[in-house]
Amino acid sequence: MPELSVIEKVHAREILDSRGNPTLAVVVTLADGTTGETSLPSGASTGAHEALELRENAGPRYGGKGVRNAVANVNDVIGPLVIGMSALDQALIDQRMIELDGTPNKSHLGANTILGVSVASAHAAAHFQRVPLFRYIGGVSAHVLPVPMMNILNGGRHAVGSTDFQEFLIMPVGAPSFHEALRAGSEIFHALGRTLQSQGLPTTVGDEGGYAPPLPSNEAAIELILRGIEAAGYRPGDDVVLALDPAATEFYHDGKYVLSREGKTLTSAELIDLYEQWITRYPIISLEDGLAEDDWAGWKLLHQQLDDRVQLIGDDIFVTSVPRIERGIREDIANAVLIKLNQVGTLSETLAAMQLTNRASWATIVSHRSGETCDTTIAHLAVATNAGQIKTGAPSRGERVAKYNELLLIEDELGPVAVYPGRRAFFNLRPTDST
Repeated sequence: MPELSVIEKVHAREILDSRGNPTLAVVVTLADGTTGETSLPSGASTGAHEALELRENAGPRYGGKGVRNAVANVNDVIGPLVIGMSALDQALIDQRMIELDGTPNKSHLGANTILGVSVASAHAAAHFQRVPLFRYIGGVSAHVLPVPMMNILNGGRHAVGSTDFQEFLIMPVGAPSFHEALRAGSEIFHALGRTLQSQGLPTTVGDEGGYAPPLPSNEAAIELILRGIEAAGYRPGDDVVLALDPAATEFYHDGKYVLSREGKTLTSAELIDLYEQWITRYPIISLEDGLAEDDWAGWKLLHQQLDDRVQLIGDDIFVTSVPRIERGIREDIANAVLIKLNQVGTLSETLAAMQLTNRASWATIVSHRSGETCDTTIAHLAVATNAGQIKTGAPSRGERVAKYNELLLIEDELGPVAVYPGRRAFFNLRPTDST
């Protein structure tokens, strides 16, 4: 009966994320007693154009990072708005919350408050219909397991004191299935740890579970990972390829890119030349945030110079925003978009951003944040949309592994219809000897 899907209660509470900072957990309860719950991530390297994450920003409590105001907005403002609505009306729920907020970046109520209710409602609806979330969102067409983009060596804001570049990642494109890809990633991760130990380097990990050794250069990180891949018995470029996320906005100052670990200051063109040299020399298939979030002219040059040789992902420049992605498509500056639910603030807007990206024949990569919880929504989102790629950290730390384990469960549920695309996830790139 339709009335049984009506939202009867919405409750938020303050919990801690993987960095020990406060975040929101939201539970939506339906008239028949069905519940849906989510907990929200938070980024450290955040784009200036992201929707606003509401925090207290004052006082000694949690260093000003508390979210009691966000909890109150869910319980006292948004809750009364959506109570009485059907959880099955996802687009309407999201639209009403957006209208209630009334700001372009959700600064009135907070994107974290709106997203919590949006995603918890979707979980409740899926439970009400007795289907997994990926099936509720994606329907019968959802069947593609994503290629994992594993950040096994952390730097930048995720591991201060390591490298200028934020993330050095592996992608097991040669595996025949998701579970075999995960096994390859885990084996390479541990082999890299042994390689670091053999050189007297620490094996402590950063925010996203990857190792965070102090290295003399960014290129040294690539060389170490290649040795780790080979030590685990895999072939770089064939079985496993590399991906980079420099997070260039973080080292962009006064119109230049400052690589402090190497004592270099580069123009956009010089940094692009460096990327081209590395892409020629190493099996790098993907480059995310290679330039700063507002360096549109540089991005245009980056795309012209590297063309379809490498996946060029926009994260901070696009922030999962339809208008910003539309501009990127018009100006032809990239060929892929990183998708983060909390950058935009509702499930509906996230799906709209992915649909726009797909229509442009660009790739979508569903992503976690550096401050995470054990929530597994993004695993379901990746499969629901057949995104083909997911970025959720190293095969290390519970909040990262939770997503991988959920994907194993989904793979098992899909059975023989599950597809692991491997290298085919990079459908818009020109094949080369190295990739």
